[in-house]
Amino acid sequence: MINKLFLPLSLLLFLFSCNESDKSIVEDVMAGSGTTFEAKPQAVPKQEVKTLEIGSAAPDFKLIGVDGKYHTLDEYADAEALLLMFTCNHCPTAQAYEDRMIKIAEDYKDKGVQMVAISPNSPMGLLFEELGYSDLGDEYHEMVIRHKDKGYNFPYLYDGDDEKVSLEYGPVATPHAFVFDKKRTLQYRGRLDKVEKPGTANAEDLRAALDQILAGEPVTNPVTKTFGCSTKWGWKTEYKTKMDKEWSEKPVSITSVNEQGVKELLSNTDSKKLRLINVWATWCGPCRMEYPDFIDVQRMFGDRDFEFVSLSTDKEKKKEAALKFLAESNSAVDNYIYSEEDNYALIELVDPDWNGALPYTILVEPGGKKVWSHQGEVDFLELKRAIVDHPLIGRYF
Repeated sequence: MINKLFLPLSLLLFLFSCNESDKSIVEDVMAGSGTTFEAKPQAVPKQEVKTLEIGSAAPDFKLIGVDGKYHTLDEYADAEALLLMFTCNHCPTAQAYEDRMIKIAEDYKDKGVQMVAISPNSPMGLLFEELGYSDLGDEYHEMVIRHKDKGYNFPYLYDGDDEKVSLEYGPVATPHAFVFDKKRTLQYRGRLDKVEKPGTANAEDLRAALDQILAGEPVTNPVTKTFGCSTKWGWKTEYKTKMDKEWSEKPVSITSVNEQGVKELLSNTDSKKLRLINVWATWCGPCRMEYPDFIDVQRMFGDRDFEFVSLSTDKEKKKEAALKFLAESNSAVDNYIYSEEDNYALIELVDPDWNGALPYTILVEPGGKKVWSHQGEVDFLELKRAIVDHPLIGRYF
């Protein structure tokens, strides 16, 4: 196992919040790669970004991959054509095209085409509010998870620290394809195809370009526009600061609720949203530790058919203490405190399968059907997957 004393704080927090399987994936890569790489996203000076012109030579690169090893342009010198796909984890359009990327790599590997994916995004420029279609952001260790989850059959490289390589290529959105011939001259740049929805197209534009390049023919349509999430450059941090400030200034309140009120919360007949309810208390250490992560989840999915609700089991006389904690946690959601004395009645109301230990978290559909629940500290990656993969939410448009 990897020595956690030498891991960056962001990775430690991620490993703390995810399940054993995902921890193992990241730890195995870090331990077995022979590298001491530590992602260090940094601010990048604002500048004009020009997309590489057709006929240009491929700019050199040396980037860390999800395998923990560095990869260079020269590494792929034997390939008849090189397909560089600028993509990322969080973007719904990128996710919509993932299976087509995998199929392209599979169909063309024996034809001499090498596909390499590069994530151009700076994690510093990514808002919680932009993560509503994903369980993962664009941090390096999250790329490791996505590569494993989707079974990518191509290298996946990280350029999120200084975006130096991406700035030379100039991808405008994710995904954005760049195809080079044997001499590493750019022959095609643009989309895979014109239909985002999975199962409706088969990367026709990209396949046509690859076929013509392999045949030594000019590409009929060398430049196409690409549609997707804009590249998150390292100078796009002001809006993130603004959004964080706005959220921190939202009013926070707490409302007393009796048994009937709890029933109504759980029946979820007053909304058309997935409702996540966290049952907690100020005296519960694990509750307090994990609570800020629930606010992050609300910020991620709150603009979609989702809402987070907190339910405190503190006594009424502790209402001000509960409110103080919620205010410190920027809990600008519907917050409730149970006003009855019988906590055992509350347990049965919330979920008969709950044994009463705090914290307890439950996800219910409109109409009250339980779709996910957990006793104890939450695996937030598992929770995010339960939310984004629910039919009310989804990973793409």
